[in-house]
Order: sequence, then C-alpha cells, then structure tokens
Amino acid sequence: MTDQYLTRDKTLEVTCVGHASIMMRYGEQIIHVDPYGDVADYGQLPDADLILITHHHGDHFDTLAIAEIERPTTQIIGSPTVIRELKRGKALRNGSQTVWNEIPIRAVPAYNRISMRSPGVPFHIRGEGNGYLLEIERLRIYIAGDTELIPEMEHLGPIDIAFLPKNLPYTMSDQMFIEAARLIRPAVLYPYHYFEVDRTALQEALPDIKIR
Repeated sequence: MTDQYLTRDKTLEVTCVGHASIMMRYGEQIIHVDPYGDVADYGQLPDADLILITHHHGDHFDTLAIAEIERPTTQIIGSPTVIRELKRGKALRNGSQTVWNEIPIRAVPAYNRISMRSPGVPFHIRGEGNGYLLEIERLRIYIAGDTELIPEMEHLGPIDIAFLPKNLPYTMSDQMFIEAARLIRPAVLYPYHYFEVDRTALQEALPDIKIR
C-alpha cells in the first residue's frame, strides 16, 4: 500500500512494506524504516538514503536486508544497541535528536510496562529501543516502534501521520491502540506490526482519525 501526501513543493510517498517495515520517498530521497527481509525482497526495492532502525530484535534489525539497500552514502540511524552491533551509523538515545537533509529526527521512548518476557523483564525495556518523530516540511510523522501505551505519548501530538503497533503480547492491545491514538491525535493512522486488524472497528472507535 502506497499513499501520497503533499508538502510545500514535493510529494511524500509512504509505502507499508509489511510487518514494521516502511519506505518513504520524499522527492529523490528514499527513507527505509526497519527493513526486514521476511516481508519483502529488498534487492528489488530502491536503495536507501536513510535507514532508521528502532531496536535490535531480528524482525526490525535485519543486517541482510540492510545490506541490500545500503550504499556508501547511506546514513543509518538507530538505537545505541543497534549501532554498537552494526559498528557504523549514528546512535540516538531516547530524547536525543539530529537533522538529516533538513529533516529533524527525534528519538522517543518505546517500551513495555505490562507485558513481560519473564517476571520483571519486559519484552521491550525502557530506554533500549526508539520510536522516531520526523518533521518533513509541514508533516509531523510518528513511527512508534515496538511499544505499549506509554505516558510519553501524551507530549507527542498533534501528529499528521502515525504508525502504531498492535499485537499482543509484544506491543498494544486494541484498547491500548485506541487510547494511544486519542493521545497523539494523528490525522492519518497506520496500524502496523499486527497479526490481524479490524480497521472498521478501529475507525468506529476513532471517527476523527483516518485509518489506513
């Protein structure tokens, strides 16, 4: 699925590649998020100018998929754990930010508070992984990464385009997803990282948000 959004003088194309993988084309620039070879043949997709990696789990940090789209000039931005393992790129911690080709990028928290891998150990530990907030001209884009509903979301909105995960036990339940959407107030919302999704039910619960 590819959608187009108009900025001042360019078009932003957003493609949901599958699972948590996203591709954006802004003018001549290609941005890939969490490329994952199980959902696409990355050898057939455009090379990346920028690759954003949210965290180190294998369905988000796939070095083979990265190799398919990386060029010598590609900028990689990831969580500190990812960049330590990859041994190249720029690490962003929660709350830190950078600017790439005039696009501000801020790393925001993404973690579990309720669902645990084992007693006291969440599936996603606070401070270990990132969500990302990008500002492409007038468009504010929130890529949540693997997260539950967390208090920090209250300070992110309003958002133009959001990607929120929806699957248990790793990320959000349907009710968490709806509450998160109400907090960040996106104009357009993409459920992603899901096993199943009832878009009709989500649209009924969120009538002021366009569900894609």
